[in-house]
Amino acid sequence: MSQFEVALLLGMASITFAIRYTLFAVGDRVRFSPLVQQALGYVPVAVLTAIIVPAMLMPGGEGLELTPDNAYLVGGVVAVLIAAFSRNLLLTIFGSMLVFFLWRWWLFG
Repeated sequence: MSQFEVALLLGMASITFAIRYTLFAVGDRVRFSPLVQQALGYVPVAVLTAIIVPAMLMPGGEGLELTPDNAYLVGGVVAVLIAAFSRNLLLTIFGSMLVFFLWRWWLFG
């Protein structure tokens, strides 16, 4: 690793640490408006959606796979349906994983 790469890595780590530490250090003194607090409640859902949806729609990473051969898509659709009807997190997780693995076994068995 060259000196430039080490300096770049340390610089990125310092900036990331400074940004995150600032909120922890002064977080108790910062007050957000109710609108901002409500908006911040949606951040985890938005982040998880941004991670999961591309992996579900493009499991190979090269293009959309909107076919019944895509077990990730089938499992994701089942997860949405179970969650919508049951509102039970564990049932959603276990049900969609069961469908995902059975679908893969059936397709590639």
